[in-house]
Amino acid sequence: MRNQFLLLLSFFSFFIENAFAQQNLKLWYNKPAKRWEETIPLGNGRLGMMPDGGIMKENIVLNDITLWSGAPQDANNYEAHKSLSEIRKLILEGKNDLAQDLVNKNFICKGEGSGGTNYGCFQVLGNLSFNFSYPKQTDADTKATAYHRELSLNNALAKTTFVLNGVKYTREYLTSFDDDVDVIKLTASKPGQLNFDIEISRPERAEITAANGELVMSGQLDNGIDGKGMKYLTRVNALLTGGTQELKNNKIIVKGATSVIVYLAAGTDFMNPGFKEKISRDLKSAKSKTYDTQLRNHVRNYQKKFNRLNLQIGNRNQDNIPTDERLVNYNKNPKADVGFPVLFYQFGRYLSISSTRVGLLPPNLQGLWANQIHTPWNGDYHLDVNIQMNQWPVEVSNLSELNLPLADLVGRMVKNGERTAKAYYNSKGWIAHVITNVWGFTEPGESASWGASNAGSGWLCNNLWDHYAFSTDKDYLKKIYPILKGSAAFYADALIKDPETGWLVTAPSVSPENSFYLPNGKTASISMGPTIDNQIVRELFTNVIEAAKTLGIDQAFSNFLAEKLKSVPPAGNISADGRVMEWIRDYKETEPQHRHISHLYGLYPASLITPIKTPELAEAAKKTLEIRGDDGPSWSIAYKLLFWARLHDGERSGKLLHELMKPTVKTDINYGAGGGIYPNLLSAGPPFQIDGNFGGAAGIAEMLIQSHDGFIDLLPSTPQEWKVSGKINGVRARGNLTVDFEWNDGKVIAYKIYSPTSKKIKLRVNGKIIEVSSQKPKTT
Repeated sequence: MRNQFLLLLSFFSFFIENAFAQQNLKLWYNKPAKRWEETIPLGNGRLGMMPDGGIMKENIVLNDITLWSGAPQDANNYEAHKSLSEIRKLILEGKNDLAQDLVNKNFICKGEGSGGTNYGCFQVLGNLSFNFSYPKQTDADTKATAYHRELSLNNALAKTTFVLNGVKYTREYLTSFDDDVDVIKLTASKPGQLNFDIEISRPERAEITAANGELVMSGQLDNGIDGKGMKYLTRVNALLTGGTQELKNNKIIVKGATSVIVYLAAGTDFMNPGFKEKISRDLKSAKSKTYDTQLRNHVRNYQKKFNRLNLQIGNRNQDNIPTDERLVNYNKNPKADVGFPVLFYQFGRYLSISSTRVGLLPPNLQGLWANQIHTPWNGDYHLDVNIQMNQWPVEVSNLSELNLPLADLVGRMVKNGERTAKAYYNSKGWIAHVITNVWGFTEPGESASWGASNAGSGWLCNNLWDHYAFSTDKDYLKKIYPILKGSAAFYADALIKDPETGWLVTAPSVSPENSFYLPNGKTASISMGPTIDNQIVRELFTNVIEAAKTLGIDQAFSNFLAEKLKSVPPAGNISADGRVMEWIRDYKETEPQHRHISHLYGLYPASLITPIKTPELAEAAKKTLEIRGDDGPSWSIAYKLLFWARLHDGERSGKLLHELMKPTVKTDINYGAGGGIYPNLLSAGPPFQIDGNFGGAAGIAEMLIQSHDGFIDLLPSTPQEWKVSGKINGVRARGNLTVDFEWNDGKVIAYKIYSPTSKKIKLRVNGKIIEVSSQKPKTT
């Protein structure tokens, strides 16, 4: 019987391989964008642009992921470790409030920290503006008909079309995956109907010139030292079919053209002293090709990543409705549009491909899209969930190499982190606290309540390990091993003994970014051994031991860590009310619905808490989440979605996804309830934070497949409306495995697992764990 079942599965998997093509996935609108949060995001991993599709005037916001103010700095307080003994003594005496006062006095970074110009921020590159004129142009905005604006996820191509005075106007926009330039093609259906001027601008530190047939914008950002920070350059050219162009008043003025191709090349000197020469090469190469060639190469290169994974859920969707309206409809009735989560998931994959590339930087708090000089929270990298969440979907979603920029960023932090470990803890190894930037900042933040977290470096090591767990790439493991070892060396050296329990714990630290009541009624954030730290230390030590064994090295260090592990607190302790304790003492939190749920790190992204292996802790995690509630900033809602997915609660997972994808246009700074999705499907804190997009994408994948608990689990956490039917090709599992499967009426009816060499795999399918064999990948 079992053989017949496997034979049937093999037949169905043949059907999957040969009948499942990528859907036509797009965001589309029937009007121009009225606000930045309605514009369409384009990016090629370095350059970004967001056109608003205006009829009379169009503004395109420009970005370069490497454009940062600030500069390397040393904000370590090298006297800090002299206060460490007293801080720890006060914590052990239960005087956490006094310990926090001392941390704020002697144990934070020097200077202004993340609030200073030396720390810097991710900044907008500028604005490319088009001012159009039309025959009989009075009220052109209202008289235009058949308006359509779209983003094709399949091709990474945006388009605006409308009809005015009997002429169809078309604009196509791409951030090229070919020649690394922005390209905008404007056409009119009748000859000589394109009349407009082009300007480029920036709110500050920009010199605009017009010469040799092009616009040039250049400048140098503030480094917080002498004002001579990062240099940047942008060049704009236009190639016409018909008509004329001239340079006047720092504008390109086009008259009577039928077709115009605008090229924009930009760059900075971040890790690239020859950036001006590269810009020249990119521009020359792009202009030497026809537009059709450029577009064809762009689509081919982009689709090499995007087409690796296909997903379909049910057959009920509303893709014939504008995306902003579709978002509203989904919020009213998610069961009527089961295809919308597919669009949101694939949009997340699109954003990953568009906002990072190998050899550059990982996505920051806003990916690579910003419209301000001073982006919210500096547009930097927060190490207490945000940068990690940005990376969570890439492995399972078959974009594994997009984890490598984070590994490079972390590698550049290590030397600074070693100085920080010495300065504050007089410790071996390296540490990063709660924030970092492209300059490698590792010091504590400027306030103890949030800046003293010990979790940053260990949490980053989880992301680095994840790439190995999915890829099994030993060369990569060898490269990151010194990073993992250095982080483990810090924790091993800096842990102190809690006399009450005998456990080895971190001190001082915080549970990001929460606080608690002391018995004396006062409040504090500073503690010893917050649960997240204990979970991170346990996971990190275990991973380093496994890495050393795999590489056949460092037996003595492995033995040392194994001995330490015996005294590391367990993955979680259960409080008197049945929840996972957030701190080593059963404190009462000051904000029961706090946005961070850091003490469930062991549930996700770690695998220390699972319904199968640790059922009591899993139940305690549920109670924790019930008290925390479902609302919050988008990233927090996305994290809760991931927790419920790991707890195998499909209905609650679906509820959280619905909560995440509620429409909003709010842009105020928010730390509490709210969240939501903007009309362009970017996630809101508010304001815009891309981690909600990436966390949501990771959550959808986690609802469909899990592989952290020693086996592959198909459909572990799907809501009822998803169970009708669906299929996925190219999703990834740990162990360098690629999985295709199909389901109907909540049951998996076909699957196939691929790996470089055939091996035995444990698989949970339709509630039963079986052993199957993988097969070699399909050849093309």
